[in-house]
Amino acid sequence: MRLNKTAISALALLLAQLGTPAMAQTMAPAPAAVAEVDQNAAIKAFFEEYDAQQLALSPLGKSYRGIKDSDYGRWGDFSTAGEMRANAAERSARTEMRARFDPAKLSPENRLSYRLFEKRAERSEAAFKYNDYGYVFDQMNGAQSQLPAFLINIHRVDTKSDARAYVSRLYGLGPGMMEAIGQAKARAAQGIMPPKWVYPYVINDARNVITGAPFGDGPDAPLYADFKAKVAKLKISQTEKDLLIADAAQALNASVKPAYEALIAEMTAQEKVAGTDDGVWRFKDGAGYYAERLANYTTTDMTPDQIHNLGLAQVARIHKEMGVVQKKMGVKGDLQAFFNYMRTEPKFYAAETAEGRALYLSETQKAQDAITPLLPKWFGVLPKAPLVVKPVEAFREKSAGKAFYQSPSPDGSRPGTYYANLYKMADMPLTEVEALFYHEGVPGHHMQRAIQTELKDVPAFRQFGGVTAYSEGWGLYAEKLGKDMGLYTDPARDFGRLQLELHRAIRLVVDSGLHHKRWTREQAIKYVEDNSADAPGGIVKAIERYIIYPGQATAYMVGRLKISELRGKAQKALGKKFDIRGFHDTVLKSGPVPLDVLEEQVDAWIATRK
Repeated sequence: MRLNKTAISALALLLAQLGTPAMAQTMAPAPAAVAEVDQNAAIKAFFEEYDAQQLALSPLGKSYRGIKDSDYGRWGDFSTAGEMRANAAERSARTEMRARFDPAKLSPENRLSYRLFEKRAERSEAAFKYNDYGYVFDQMNGAQSQLPAFLINIHRVDTKSDARAYVSRLYGLGPGMMEAIGQAKARAAQGIMPPKWVYPYVINDARNVITGAPFGDGPDAPLYADFKAKVAKLKISQTEKDLLIADAAQALNASVKPAYEALIAEMTAQEKVAGTDDGVWRFKDGAGYYAERLANYTTTDMTPDQIHNLGLAQVARIHKEMGVVQKKMGVKGDLQAFFNYMRTEPKFYAAETAEGRALYLSETQKAQDAITPLLPKWFGVLPKAPLVVKPVEAFREKSAGKAFYQSPSPDGSRPGTYYANLYKMADMPLTEVEALFYHEGVPGHHMQRAIQTELKDVPAFRQFGGVTAYSEGWGLYAEKLGKDMGLYTDPARDFGRLQLELHRAIRLVVDSGLHHKRWTREQAIKYVEDNSADAPGGIVKAIERYIIYPGQATAYMVGRLKISELRGKAQKALGKKFDIRGFHDTVLKSGPVPLDVLEEQVDAWIATRK
């Protein structure tokens, strides 16, 4: 999942950015233009000050980076006013940077940082026009699942003080939730509400958080269980542990429970009046909003119709490649018959049991073991951070996506994590195990984002920020790279790779269909059913994701095609001088960049190799 600056509340934004915090309210007053000799040192200091001011306003950002200080027990400002201050601060920072620094007088690396900061600010400014168009709560975003996930996965408890900070955040969770509920009410009054089918997901997630002890009978609720497990590992007396657990129980009942009950009540009320239209075309200036989302995510000026037609062309290409695999597997009939076989053959699915879930994780480990020794032949720079694989937590697995990745912390205290959603094994075919791991793990997101986090001498906004077309384009490129590296030796697994690539091509068609061509949810589902072997449950979940995340899903294939295009361009230009390790390092070493900047980077590398 990735970045959605204006389509979600400030709360969801902070969590989705994995530690890129809100902008400071003001930057330092802009002095006179810096002398040429000082420009490079001065712009580094400028970015450091900018980052320090961001962190000062974002306790969550500090936690994602592994920083524990006096803010460790706080959440931060989730208000609409805070969003407005953040936007004004970024605009002010860009104005100051332009006034103080001349790109021509900067080193190449600092000139790149200047350009990336400027482009980032421009995208943010364009997005802020539609700041109220996003859904505060839906099945993929919102405090109902993101705050508990933050406490469980990010808030470390290494000391008694850390445990008290956890309790403090439990008390603060209630006010933060109420702020988000207020935003949801205000947007609903303007007609910005998700479709009716979204609400049961949100209500279910909310109920899961406050079901069980200490709220009532049954097993421990997710946050209570997490806190107990973390406190149990502390080297303090049992009496101290018992007191901390009692404090957490009190916070859960006094703050968390009433806030979640208020959320359930508000979502239940909104569900009764919510409409059934799905696309953002139904909003005032919905066309402008969708165009902005496409530009933000793809970093291109492609129109919705161009996106749609690109998708149709890619679907046709991948169908032909699947026909070749069908012949290798000896499956008779047309492509639809092949899809039906791959969708229904029992051997391609793990059982809906604990053993089946263990099998899926075991197959994932095999994929990791197969590709890891090959990486040094394909990459000059490798990540230092370890990678772990985890199932999605039970309280949010019903609504969460099928797989996603969380970056490591820069201090090494948290590894990179690949989350596999094993809620329903029928939606996680074994044929896709390899491709999913290569996308989320190595050489995909973990490779890219761990290397990014470990970059030295670059501004923090580059070390921790994101560009969706770049990052997700790289993840999809990594799936195909596994084929180049000699993997997918089983034709069924190669079909799984093509099926995931087809999944991303279809996204171009259905995303633009939903939000531009006014397709219904059912039309989009039918298109996927007719053109792929996706499992029925997975199809529904995917279409529902595209509905609440307009434009985001188009970035994968757009970015992947650009990276592949640039690799082909370099191979043609350099011939025998082409070095795949050098190409990959060139793509990764600068961190996420818009696609036009990536092309400039590769062109510069080609020139140096010549």
